[in-house]
Amino acid sequence: QVQLVESGGGLVQAGGSLRLSCAAPGRTFRSYNLGWFRQAPGKEREFVAAISWSGGWIWYADAVKGRFTISTDLAKNMLYLVMNSLQPEDTAVYYCSAGTTATMASTGYDYWGQGTRVTVSS
Repeated sequence: QVQLVESGGGLVQAGGSLRLSCAAPGRTFRSYNLGWFRQAPGKEREFVAAISWSGGWIWYADAVKGRFTISTDLAKNMLYLVMNSLQPEDTAVYYCSAGTTATMASTGYDYWGQGTRVTVSS
């Protein structure tokens, strides 16, 4: 079953930028709460950022505040994560998610992508 699909990951040098995208084949993001999570090698999945579809609320993890920006495009039914000033510590597989509950906990989301890998070199 295909749920969500992430794209935009890759290899970037420290200080560089990437834009991650998330699509929802066969479904709409409308009225959902949307989130980005990441999982580094050997570590548990952690919260990165979340947004309501309407943009009424936005949350960021402390580690990415001021560097990452989460946004939506209603017309394209897309979710984005713009990552600036990337550091080696940002290296991880990034996952997008959607759910009906506004939360920073991964257990609160119902739909997930397979992840897109981001590698930041020093």
